[in-house]
Amino acid sequence: MQLLTNFGMWLSRPWATGAVCLYALLWVIFAPDQFGWHGLATIATLLMTLFIQRSEHRDTQAIHAKLDELLRANDEAKNQLTNLDQKEPEQVEKYRAEARERE
Repeated sequence: MQLLTNFGMWLSRPWATGAVCLYALLWVIFAPDQFGWHGLATIATLLMTLFIQRSEHRDTQAIHAKLDELLRANDEAKNQLTNLDQKEPEQVEKYRAEARERE
C-alpha cells in the first residue's frame, strides 16, 4: 500500500522526534504520577523506532540516488527501472521474478 510507504516517509522526518518529545513533556506535566518507568520505556521505544526509521530512510534514499545515477550513465539500462521504487512491493517482486526467468 502506498499509504504505508508514505506514512513511513512521514515518520522519518525530524519533526516526528520533536512530537514524541513534546508528548513526553506533556505526559510528565499533566500526569507525572503515571509516567514512571513504564512511561520512560515507552518514550525510549518510540524514539529508538524513529531513529531507526530515519536511518533506514536515509540509507534507502542514498542507495536509490546511486542506482539512478548508474542507470542514467549506462546506455543499455532500461529507463523503467528508475521508477521501480514507486511500485508496490508485490509489483517489484513480480518484476524481479520475471527478470530471473529471462537470465
